[in-house]
Amino acid sequence: MKLHVLTRKEELDGYRLPGKVVVVLDVLFATTSIAAVLAAGAAEVIPALDGDAARAVAAGRPPGSFALAGELDAETLPGFSHPTPLALLELPVGARPLTYSTTNGTVALAKAAGASQVYAAALVNGAAVVDRVVRRSQGETVLLVCAGSAAAFNLEDFYGAGHLVSTFTRSAGGCELSDAAQAALLLHDRCDALSCLSRSRVGRLMLARGLRREVEYAAQQDALAVVPELLGGRMVSAPG
Repeated sequence: MKLHVLTRKEELDGYRLPGKVVVVLDVLFATTSIAAVLAAGAAEVIPALDGDAARAVAAGRPPGSFALAGELDAETLPGFSHPTPLALLELPVGARPLTYSTTNGTVALAKAAGASQVYAAALVNGAAVVDRVVRRSQGETVLLVCAGSAAAFNLEDFYGAGHLVSTFTRSAGGCELSDAAQAALLLHDRCDALSCLSRSRVGRLMLARGLRREVEYAAQQDALAVVPELLGGRMVSAPG
């Protein structure tokens, strides 16, 4: 198995995706939030490119039959619920779908849609995602895609990629790692998760806004067994 780490979602533009497995990471917070709400029983998460696209999806559904959450440039969209995991878990989502728009994570999922398999991973569900990819693998190339932030590198996503690389090398053995995958692994093995997330630019912003508990939630490793898979434009919990 070949493991590559892409440090920004924009790097996907240069890849031919058919035949490849893509795992998207937006640790603070899109993919952590997606994993959290699916693990809590949401029927599906519909990732939208932006607020207008999310509103268009919602407009086609009966009132009260869906939840709507999202942000743009770290500001909650007007009329939307706050998009972080603990905030979403406090909503009465139940088994309703969640229509979800973020600046980077949902855009990265849309960019990855042409791959053979697309998953959303974070620290909280890394082991579960790796286990599914390994069990379904036929020797495909796996692209671990850091969503990044407005075309820039994000420390927390790169750390999350390192967690996945570490788990892949223990689970699959004999993995061929790109230099970026090696670098992510070195970061992961030499840094504590909460310390790394807290020192990242987004982490510092969240701490300044009093959202320490959200950062602490995202720093948990392998706490959830859920595997969000992109199928037909929707993130659903993949069967075991």
